[in-house]
Amino acid sequence: MTHALPGTPAADGFRMPGEFEPHAGCWMLWPERPDNWREAARPAQLAFAQVAAAIAQFEPVTVGVSAANYETARAVLSEPVRVIEMAHDDAWMRDVGPTCVVNGRGTVRGVDWHFNAWGGLDGGLYFPWDQDDLVARKVLEIERLDRYRAPMVNEGGAIHVDGEGTALVTEECLLNPNRNPRCERSDIERRLREYLGVSQIIWLGRGVVDDETGGHIDDLACFARPGVVCLTWTDSHRDPQYAISLDAFERLQEARDARGRRLKVVRLPMPGPLHMRAREAVGIVAREGTRPRRAGDRLAATYVNFYIANGGIVMPLLDARTDRVAAARLKRLFPGRRVVGVPSREILLGGGNIHCITQQIPSGTRSRSPSAR
Repeated sequence: MTHALPGTPAADGFRMPGEFEPHAGCWMLWPERPDNWREAARPAQLAFAQVAAAIAQFEPVTVGVSAANYETARAVLSEPVRVIEMAHDDAWMRDVGPTCVVNGRGTVRGVDWHFNAWGGLDGGLYFPWDQDDLVARKVLEIERLDRYRAPMVNEGGAIHVDGEGTALVTEECLLNPNRNPRCERSDIERRLREYLGVSQIIWLGRGVVDDETGGHIDDLACFARPGVVCLTWTDSHRDPQYAISLDAFERLQEARDARGRRLKVVRLPMPGPLHMRAREAVGIVAREGTRPRRAGDRLAATYVNFYIANGGIVMPLLDARTDRVAAARLKRLFPGRRVVGVPSREILLGGGNIHCITQQIPSGTRSRSPSAR
């Protein structure tokens, strides 16, 4: 078993790169839970396979699968995708996988956050989550990357960085007492500086309406590149999302990044509002300890939850009325990348989207130091 490194990434000269910087590859997990994914997860598995195939056009993809599902996954996933047997509780690799950091020499290391299923026994989404809390360590072991064990509960979907010293987060998520009850805002900021290598933290307020993760930033806003932020937006004043997005827009307008720049904000229209249909809810096997999914529940649908791959953008297709507009905005925003849309309603039904089920490993020399073996 690999021991965690002493010290912190920032003290060792490491920073979290932006998602738009070059990747060595992408990791995912296979959806399997019948209490979260309808019809024994089969529709979701097909959607995950489409996402994996789309990303594999641009960079190597690895999917972690339980022993019981290995053969099914290998048969469904496209040939270039690497399939690895790995126990897990659910399929949110963004949140349970490692957050990687790099230094000036190109060395890559990983941050392993404590994971408590988005709230532990106080509003968490399922119990137990012990296998999910081991995933980051396993990924780093397979990738032969040194590991820091961060002294706080956090998820990859709760943080977004520009790679130049700025982090975007929400108060709703990071200040929720069900994550780090003994930490003040200043404690959270200090740890983000230490483990992400950032100097400026931009706090937005709440996340997307009815986002069961407790307001993850990756549904609300993300960096397209340094100085440019995508924000989920609705023009409907009646929608509770309007006030949330307006507040975020105003905070972003007032903010400065770590290099003192004002931010350019690009608004992506919201799909929907979308809701779970009765026939979708019927296919889920209710289980004690797991958050129930019911017909009529509002889904946290947003186009901001896309994945930036090497040379590509893999975006969710959610609503014929807005898909084209969102794709056109992303094409303008990322002129050097090919925008690929994947139908992702089945992923959304399970509580997240394309960014939530992926985690990039940045490019680098990737060597593990002998002292950490």
